[in-house]
Amino acid sequence: MSITFEDLMMPRYLVFTDLDGCLLDSQTYSFEAARPALERLQASHIPVVLVSSKTRAEIEPLRQQLNHQGPFIVENGGAVFVPPGTFDFPLDRARRRSTYHAIEFGTPYAMLRDVLKQIEEAVDTPLIGFGDLSIDEIMELTGLPREAAIRAKLREYDEPYLVQGPDTIATEVCRQIITRGLQWAKGGRFFHLTGLNNKGQAALALLHCYKRQWNLDGSPDAVETVGIGDSLNDLPLLLAVDHPVLVQKPDGSYDHEIDVPQLIHAPGIGPVGWNHAILKLLKLAA
Repeated sequence: MSITFEDLMMPRYLVFTDLDGCLLDSQTYSFEAARPALERLQASHIPVVLVSSKTRAEIEPLRQQLNHQGPFIVENGGAVFVPPGTFDFPLDRARRRSTYHAIEFGTPYAMLRDVLKQIEEAVDTPLIGFGDLSIDEIMELTGLPREAAIRAKLREYDEPYLVQGPDTIATEVCRQIITRGLQWAKGGRFFHLTGLNNKGQAALALLHCYKRQWNLDGSPDAVETVGIGDSLNDLPLLLAVDHPVLVQKPDGSYDHEIDVPQLIHAPGIGPVGWNHAILKLLKLAA
């Protein structure tokens, strides 16, 4: 693939975005407020990578609604799913999963379930994972409709869980997770038990693929990355990008636990802030 002189002068852009409470409204799961920015990105041929704690089964219908054709990252960096034809070279470490090429970073779900039960016994306090919940209970806790709740339960690399007890118990659970060589993250509603993977690691792997596709491997500043999130489990992603953006939570606050150099605080809740931040960045880049 050849590049023009203008390509050498102007950086390319790559956008990574969280979904719930960010591109999607936390209550309605709508992205309508972000549609103007999404359309501008599409018109500018800027790839948007969906980065979520959601499962592959949850993200697939959303991709149809968004007309999203590119790669996406599932379950807090558990894997990158790449549609065939996205890149014109074979992907390192990839294997075929359904209709995608998958680069897997996460720990298999069955192993995570076993570890959660071990920790539950160690702390002598109930830990309620997604695997313990019925579809009706997931609907009640998340506000998801039935079909979406069924898809949310089809987990491959990440076990969301709730802690029954005081904050000291939650802290001890996190300590137990780390001593077992795994990780935890805090999302909007749940803690998450994962392997040694995160959103930032997966995003950087995809960035490498895009730079190779665009013949920009030897140009460290030729691709500028944007990452948009709203909560602590987005921290690895925000640390990995050039332009980290934090949108407001439903109460209008920002997650005070996120401290990232050059962090942009977008004025607006969820997709409203998302739309404002992208349009502003595109205007500055023009």
